Amino acid sequence: MSARTLKIALAASVALNLFAIAAGVTTVVAQAREEQRIEAQHRIPRERSPFHAVLARLDPEVRQQVRSALKASALAARPDFDEARAKRREAVALAASDGFDADRVVSLLNESRTAELRGRARLEADAVQLLATLDPADRAALSEILNRRGRNGGRDQRPAPPQAEKASQKAG
Repeated sequence: MSARTLKIALAASVALNLFAIAAGVTTVVAQAREEQRIEAQHRIPRERSPFHAVLARLDPEVRQQVRSALKASALAARPDFDEARAKRREAVALAASDGFDADRVVSLLNESRTAELRGRARLEADAVQLLATLDPADRAALSEILNRRGRNGGRDQRPAPPQAEKASQKAG
């Protein structure tokens, strides 16, 4: 083979390899994009949550006022919800331990429930105060926030088990 033929063969080989690499990269990128598109279809974007839909119907100035007021309310109620979670975790740990004490577990669960209800009451009271500051159209749109049932999927609070009544009678 002559030097010219070798140069042509080398150039053709390099071109073919570059084409193969480009095709491989394109395939990988396209596959990754398709997977992202499919994942995006299967999850609910935050912007489309019912709360965000309610906020979207408000005037931009009112929307900012509502966001900041509700955020302040949530921050103020956070210690109550933190306490509720801590008491529930403590009750679960005690129930799973060797030193199980039914009365103490019931007491911790009652304290957890009380703290959660205290936090909810604070959120609802702050929401009502906020609603009082809005014009009727905005108030009507935002009144749906009082219908929210929290993260428990709309389940209502169950009454305390009979043991809880016994524990509260002993304490009282």
